Amino acid sequence: MANEVDVAEVNPKPLPLVMAPPRGRGKPPRHLADLSGDERKAAAEELGLKPFRVKQVAHHYFARFERDPEQMTDLPAKERDAIVGALLPPLLNQVRVLEADKGTTRKTLWRLFDNALVESVLMRYPDRATICVSSQAGCGMACPFCATGQGGLQRNMSTAEIMDQVVDAAHQMASGAVPGGPGRLSNVVFMGMGEPMANYKAVIGAVRRMVAPAPDGLGLSARNITVSTVGLVPRMLQLAEEGIPVTLALSLHAPDDELRNELVPINNRSSVAETVAAAWNYAKTTKRRVSIEYAMMRDINDQAWRADLLGDVLNSYGDWGWVHVNLIPLNPTPGSMWTASRREDEREFVRRLEAKGIPTTVRDTRGSDIDGACGQLAAAE
Repeated sequence: MANEVDVAEVNPKPLPLVMAPPRGRGKPPRHLADLSGDERKAAAEELGLKPFRVKQVAHHYFARFERDPEQMTDLPAKERDAIVGALLPPLLNQVRVLEADKGTTRKTLWRLFDNALVESVLMRYPDRATICVSSQAGCGMACPFCATGQGGLQRNMSTAEIMDQVVDAAHQMASGAVPGGPGRLSNVVFMGMGEPMANYKAVIGAVRRMVAPAPDGLGLSARNITVSTVGLVPRMLQLAEEGIPVTLALSLHAPDDELRNELVPINNRSSVAETVAAAWNYAKTTKRRVSIEYAMMRDINDQAWRADLLGDVLNSYGDWGWVHVNLIPLNPTPGSMWTASRREDEREFVRRLEAKGIPTTVRDTRGSDIDGACGQLAAAE
């Protein structure tokens, strides 16, 4: 059973609450993580600061994962609160924290400045630690089996709002707050609330901050960052030209247009063939293997013949190992008609794909007992 954790137990100094305007109005406050190098210089001039002061704050944020002014003792004591308040305004306020897997899986519900709710999930494994981040408050893709999609889109998140989820997770790992002792955040996946490609500019901005070395960013490997999409073809093509070798994950969920039009409505704009071709183009351009995400739904998309069709569709673009299929046991939402596949059907699906030479795994399901599916916790709140 999961335990709901009092926020103060996870973070003894939770971020101060911000007086919030009604949902959907205004923009998040300007934050250091939103700013390019030139913009940081301009901000320093605007605030009457020497550029090295901004660099000091950046070092605390990106290298030490610190947001508490009291811990930034290299800043002048009398100006510390003002400097940090101007450059690192609170963006995320903890509402609830749930844990599972003996505390190594932690799901956090965050309230943004305008009262919008988003979620992130930190998962610690023996060999890595991964944060699953949200990129939008809500989602406009309207996939019927997804809790977030059923709530609709409220707004895009800013680069800094995305980054702050990652910095918080890095701080939890470094401070030893997650069982297993102090460690390092190694992986980031854009598989939380929202469609990352529909918030392209902010997502790419966040990715660039993640891979830049401190004090300009977190210094993560681009190869350990996964950006998912339900198939916004123009943006997939654009991502291939960015020069950042992240992993692309395509949420396909069906190999045929008839079913995918129902499960993933964006398919009415770009067919399965067009979407998979864009994924193939990404693999060909970046030399990075693409992950095909496939949520297994009982008697909906888990038939053996669909496994054969999926294998044929993927193999039609080459056999150099450009793709990997990641089957996802569906985490059903309360009252939903969609439910997880039978284990025997799941095993047969894997067997059929592997028979066609497609590397296939079944995702390790974490957080099912803490409203693990994206959007469930926000919807409940």
